[in-house]
Amino acid sequence: MTRPLRVLVADAAPLQRAGLRAVLGSAPPEIVVAGEAGDGVEAVDLARRLLPDVLITEVALPRVDGLAVTRAVTEARLAVRVLVMTERDTDDEVVAAIAAGAAGYLCKDAPHDDLIAAVRAVAVGGAVIAPAVLARVLTRLASVLPPVADGTPISRLKPLTGREREVLVHVARGRTNSEIAAILGVSETTVKTHVGHVLTKLRLRDRTQAVVLAYETGLVRPGV
Repeated sequence: MTRPLRVLVADAAPLQRAGLRAVLGSAPPEIVVAGEAGDGVEAVDLARRLLPDVLITEVALPRVDGLAVTRAVTEARLAVRVLVMTERDTDDEVVAAIAAGAAGYLCKDAPHDDLIAAVRAVAVGGAVIAPAVLARVLTRLASVLPPVADGTPISRLKPLTGREREVLVHVARGRTNSEIAAILGVSETTVKTHVGHVLTKLRLRDRTQAVVLAYETGLVRPGV
């Protein structure tokens, strides 16, 4: 029997924590809320002691905010994936969350099914950011990056094979593994293998970092 996913919830509002517990507890297969924190200091302490699969943290936490919590968990190299939730959804906040090491970013008004899917995806190494939010942030990021001349070798991407670059392009355009498999005419397992090689060769933490790198190097440009 597969063990349940263990989640730590960090939010200043007891009612919000209770709501998250109820939503996550209703999801089969079982997701267990292993602990709750009402402020950032407590969240980091519980993350260290409980080592949950996923930490769901609000940005606006007392004492230490959710972004600092994310950074502390990431820098401590804990086997804990962080899903940031917020009410504000600003570009600066999304960029800061990604930079801090968050594997997912959701608004608090996201549908319950989206939250459950995000927890499951983040727990197994995926990255979750609403497509509209990611597209907006990447467009902003690309606008401040230096131009990459046509035909210029992109040294950071040299370790990749041609097929792996192709897969990276599709990942950067927000396509899922199943969608990429259909486009390339290969199995989803093959796509997962290619994505794994891309992350390993480029020393990236997850798909979100891969998307950002694709735009930073000029491999992909908004609208192209």
